[in-house]
Amino acid sequence: MSNVLALIETSADGEIRGTAAAVIAAAAKLGTPVAVVAMAPGSSGGLAEHLGSLGAAQVYLAETDQAGKLLATPQVEALAAAAAALEPSAIVAVNSVDGRDVAGRIAVRLRAGLVTDAVDLRLEGDRIVAAHSVFGGAFNVESTVEGGLAVITVRQGAVEDRATPTSAALTAASVTANAAASAVIDSVKDAAVTSSRPDLRGADKVVSGGRGLGSKENFVLVEQLADALGAAVGASRAAVDAGYVPQSYQVGQTGTSVSPQLYIALGISGAIQHRAGMQTSKTIVAINKDPESPIFNIADFGVVGDVFAVVPQLVKAIEARAS
Repeated sequence: MSNVLALIETSADGEIRGTAAAVIAAAAKLGTPVAVVAMAPGSSGGLAEHLGSLGAAQVYLAETDQAGKLLATPQVEALAAAAAALEPSAIVAVNSVDGRDVAGRIAVRLRAGLVTDAVDLRLEGDRIVAAHSVFGGAFNVESTVEGGLAVITVRQGAVEDRATPTSAALTAASVTANAAASAVIDSVKDAAVTSSRPDLRGADKVVSGGRGLGSKENFVLVEQLADALGAAVGASRAAVDAGYVPQSYQVGQTGTSVSPQLYIALGISGAIQHRAGMQTSKTIVAINKDPESPIFNIADFGVVGDVFAVVPQLVKAIEARAS
C-alpha cells in the first residue's frame, strides 16, 4: 500500500491534539498512514508509542525550533520534507483553521490537487474518492483528483472509524521555515475553560437549543439534557442572536460544523444554515412542537411536543437508567 501522510496538529505547548486519531484513521482508509509532526527538538518522548497506538505505521518527526513560533510554515516544511522522502499518494489534514491553511500551502508547493471538507474517503482502485455534504447539506457529492498527489482536509467528527494500533517506527529530520515569509506568533493566550462538558467541535454527542426555548433562563433545559448524556452544548443562530448563549455555541454554516454520533435538537426549526453544520450527524433526534418544522425532514427520530414537557421526562429516564 502507498504511504499517506497524516498531519498531526499540536497545541501551543507541543501537546498532540485530540484530532490525531481521526486524521490517522482517515489516512488509513487510503493507504499506510504516516503521522507527520512538527515539534521542537527534544520534545518527542513517547511520540511513536502514542501515535502508533492510534494506528500510525510510521511517525515522521520534523524537528524545528520554529514550531509554535511561526504560523503554518513549520508544518508545511514538515510535510514537504516527508513527501520528498516517502513519496505519498495523498496528504490528509483536519479541516480546522490551521489544517486548511497548511493544506492550501502544501498543495501549491507540491503542485497537488486540493480537496476540502471531506466527510468520508475511499479507494476505487488507485483513485481516491472523497465524499462531501454541500449546499447546506442539500446534496451529497463526490470528488477526486485526476492523477498526481491529493491533499485532503477532513471534517472534524466525520470519521468515526479508528485505525488498528501498531508499533510505529520513528524517523526524525531537521527542517527550517523561511521566517521572513511567515507570520510570527508573539504570544499565545489560552481561552479559559469554564465547563467540564466536551468541546463542541469533535464531540460524540451534542444537544443544541433554538429560539423555541424562549429565553436565556430556559436554555438551562439544554444543559441539563447535555449533562445527563455527557454531551456538548450547541445552539442555533437564532438562539445566539437572541442572547441565550455565546456565539461559540453556534452550530451551522456561520458557526461550528459538527458530525457527532448523536445530535439532539431542542426547539430548533431547522433552517438550511443550521442544517449545513450538523446534517452529517450519525443519528439526529428533533423535539419541536411544530410538526412542519424542516428539522423533521432530516431527523432519524422526531418528537412533536413541547420541549418543556418532553425533556424533563427524558432527563429523568436517562438518570434512572444510569443509577
